[in-house]
Amino acid sequence: MQVTLKDTQAVEKMRIAGRLAAEVLTMIEPHVQAGVTTGELNRICHDYITDEQQCIPAPLNYQPSPAQPPFPASICTSLNHVVCHGIPSDSRKLKNGDILNIDVTVIKDGYHGDTSKMFFVGKPSVLARRLVEVTQECLYLGIAEVRPGAMLGDIGHAIQRHAEGHHFSVVRELCGHGIGLGFHEPPQVLHYGRRNTGLRLEAGMTFTIEPMINAGSAEVRTLPDQWTIVTRDHKLTAQWEHTLLVTGTGCEVLTRRDEEADLNGRDSLFQTASA
Repeated sequence: MQVTLKDTQAVEKMRIAGRLAAEVLTMIEPHVQAGVTTGELNRICHDYITDEQQCIPAPLNYQPSPAQPPFPASICTSLNHVVCHGIPSDSRKLKNGDILNIDVTVIKDGYHGDTSKMFFVGKPSVLARRLVEVTQECLYLGIAEVRPGAMLGDIGHAIQRHAEGHHFSVVRELCGHGIGLGFHEPPQVLHYGRRNTGLRLEAGMTFTIEPMINAGSAEVRTLPDQWTIVTRDHKLTAQWEHTLLVTGTGCEVLTRRDEEADLNGRDSLFQTASA
């Protein structure tokens, strides 16, 4: 497994791509309302990415293998029991109580910024709110493990322990990934595992952490469109994602949103996450 360490020039380009990806999620939030279709959200994001940001939406026509059809949209919209890779649709209107993951990846000057966020449509159920909050805490606890000399297994262990401690399950078939000039690069970042196992982290690594946490069983299945992945038991699922840079002393969250002002400083958010 050959992991590319990013030099100063590459890091700066990834900072820009990460910031732009984060801005898309901030921009779209007011549009996530009951009655709006996921297809409309896709069009709004596409126009913003291409016209305002002068970027390329990485998911559009992405085809990881010849056997799989190209992805037909500029963002992924994953509703309720959809784990990831939900395809936006003009026939699916958001309704009160839905939970929605919007996953955005932009390409700027060849480099990728990849991030996702959960949104509530109206008032969520108690279970939905708890699942979404615990999943975000899992992401933050995973981020807290990232530093030179740490192991990839440390990240997965922290996420798995927190999710299962709240009686949720961790999806195992999908993982985070290295990122840079490529959309998906080594290493694979598992969201479960044991401490002191796996690849040792080094300054200059860039990768995503994107835990997918289910309210029921961890088992998933892929729909006939060959993209949409859902929980096998149709129970709720949630996901949050950030792109990270391993620095000389810890990590930098390249896709941090303004609402996460303390995230690179860590303290206040991680106290909340571990409570």
